[in-house]
Amino acid sequence: NANGLVGIKPTVGLTSRAGVIPIAHSQDTIGPLARTVADAAAVLSAIAGPDPRDPMTAASAGHVKADYTEFLDPDALAGARIGVPRTGGMWGYSPEADGIVEAAIQAMRDMGATIVDPADIPTADQLASSNAEFTVLLYEFKADLNDYLATVGPDVPVRSLADLIDFNTANWEVEMPYFGQEIFEMAVDLGGLDDPVYLAALAESHSLSREQGLDAILDQYDLDALVAAIGSPAWLTDVINGDHFLGASSGPAAMAGYPLVSVPAGDSFGLPVNVTFMGRAWSEPTLIALAYAFEQGTMHRREPNTGN
Repeated sequence: NANGLVGIKPTVGLTSRAGVIPIAHSQDTIGPLARTVADAAAVLSAIAGPDPRDPMTAASAGHVKADYTEFLDPDALAGARIGVPRTGGMWGYSPEADGIVEAAIQAMRDMGATIVDPADIPTADQLASSNAEFTVLLYEFKADLNDYLATVGPDVPVRSLADLIDFNTANWEVEMPYFGQEIFEMAVDLGGLDDPVYLAALAESHSLSREQGLDAILDQYDLDALVAAIGSPAWLTDVINGDHFLGASSGPAAMAGYPLVSVPAGDSFGLPVNVTFMGRAWSEPTLIALAYAFEQGTMHRREPNTGN
């Protein structure tokens, strides 16, 4: 979104995370960034599939497509059913993004899509207010990072999250001149992945985002996908005042482990804004088709002005 690129966030388990520094195994997923939907689909074809180094990819059996470029259909929006979720903080944080995506929705309608508006995620407010996701991320971050650090080479002096905290503390003038390590410290003393607190939070997070959330609204209106702005135009971040993040629509799919496809939809003062297509687990073929049809029907992406 910040760079006006196409991005595919696959269903968790469709691509391997082997070798990637983890945050949380229930959400981490690796996908392509590319200039076009066709390029992104080609890269996904190369990286999708089971990997014995990542046990969660076993779930992809029967869902992997040999060639995702087969789903590049310029007419895919004709007859498609697209829902617009309006609640849960997906709109209203950026007038620029709102205007661009409203125009994108009209373009989809003009290309033959049936637009169901609103198509609100039933648990949108609960998803926005629940602490379950953050609890899951803290527990999984500790466990997954400890597992990762146990596999690094002998020249790496840190072997656990606790080691990292000690290293940062000992070298704070270099490592933390502008910020602390509060999240590390929140995670380090938590229990393991058999802790009832973690298990309850994971169950709540998955239920609110899956059966009661995305699956419920997609089934209720027989939708192919939901659409919203992926986020605001790019913003400035500085070490004194921090990150001026305004909002995004990726939360429900992240919690569910479900796929997203993000594609340029326009720009504000030269800064790009993407529309994102959200769907069910393993619905990458449908989302790629819809995103490609939108891309080809609008051709909104512009090469960045680098001053050269």
